[in-house]
This record gives sequence, C-alpha cells and structure tokens, in this order.
Amino acid sequence: MTKKGGSQKLKEQNRRQLWLIIAANAIVFGVACQWSTFELSGIKAALTGAANLLPVGLAVVVTTIANGLLNSATKERLVFLRWSDVLPGHRAFSVHAKADPRIDFTRLQRACGNKVPSDPKEQNSLWYRFYLEVQDVPAVLQVHRDYLLLRDYTGLAALFLIGFGIAALFLVAQWKAFGVYLGILLFQLIVVRHAAATYGVRFVCTVLAQKAGKPTAPSAAKKSPA
Repeated sequence: MTKKGGSQKLKEQNRRQLWLIIAANAIVFGVACQWSTFELSGIKAALTGAANLLPVGLAVVVTTIANGLLNSATKERLVFLRWSDVLPGHRAFSVHAKADPRIDFTRLQRACGNKVPSDPKEQNSLWYRFYLEVQDVPAVLQVHRDYLLLRDYTGLAALFLIGFGIAALFLVAQWKAFGVYLGILLFQLIVVRHAAATYGVRFVCTVLAQKAGKPTAPSAAKKSPA
C-alpha cells in the first residue's frame, strides 16, 4: 500500500512494541503451562517450575522467525479477509471516501481531474500517488505507523493461535485451562484483526482528507497577491 522505504522506517519504530507483544504472549503461555503448579504452590511455582519455561523461549524464537516468513500480502489478507483487491486503497474512492465525513468529495473529485476511478487497481494506484504527496504529514505518519503495528500484530496473533495453541495442547495439563487459554488466543486475534482493518481504512481516508484539503492551483492563484 506504500513505498518500502517509508514503511521500513515505521516498522523499525514499532519493533519494541512487537517484542513486548511477543514477551507478553510468552508469559501467558508459560502461566497456562504451569497452571496446576501455580494453583498448588503459589509464588514458589516460579522457582520449582523454572525448567518448564524452556518451551516458552523456544516458542518465542520460532514465532519471531515465522513472523518474518509472513509477507505483507499474507498479513493484509488476514487483516482484510480478502484474497484479491485486498487493500482498502482498492476501494478508496468508491466506498471509503464517500463514507468519511472529513473528506470533501467535491474537492477530491477536482483533485482527480473530475474523473474518479472505479476500477479497484486504478483506485489504489491513484490513492498511492496522493499518498506520496502527503506521506510526511504528521497525521498520515501516525496512522500509517499504527496500521503497520496492528497489521504485524495480526500476523503474530495468527501464529500465536497456531503455534502456542498446538504447544498448549501437549503442555497444558488441565483441559479447562487449555480451553480458557485457547479462547484468549482467539479473542486476541479477532480484536487485533478488527483494529488493524479499522486503522487501514483510516490510513487511506486520512491521505484522501489531506489531499482534498490542499488548495488547488486555481484557488492558490486567486489568493496570491497581484
């Protein structure tokens, strides 16, 4: 949806948050694996069950590597639940621009040369051109960063559900604890995916709102001193 250079810088800024997400999920996984011990021994379980934390460290390594194997297209399909014309940019003008109250659609039409595209690929291509013009605007940078963070989190959440879920099937002794833990993983994926999709649409609309808010050449000429 955007050029690689800008996205890469924003991804690097999100790296710390993603590591915290991985660490938090690993801790919850460790607690689920030792639930019976924690119930019986309380705080002593942190010491007596230390050896059982080895699978947690292994799971973190495997999950981190696996996240690198998920390319952007796969993560975007997970977020937007589409196989083709996945990105909200493919519906930027036909759907999202008309639904966002921040966007003056009449001015946006003029910015498009009064020829608003209807083809999904043409919509995404034109949206991308507009993005290049406003990519350094703080509002665009912030929502772009938020989207990338939640998109990557969605990929991780899917891997957590598969990787940690399968590991918990063998390592969590109590079926009740296993069911609760699996529910937490599924709930995490559902919530994060929805948030990522929302921010993806907001990213597209923020770009269009910035473009529609920019003065056109004739307007600028009228305001210029004689």
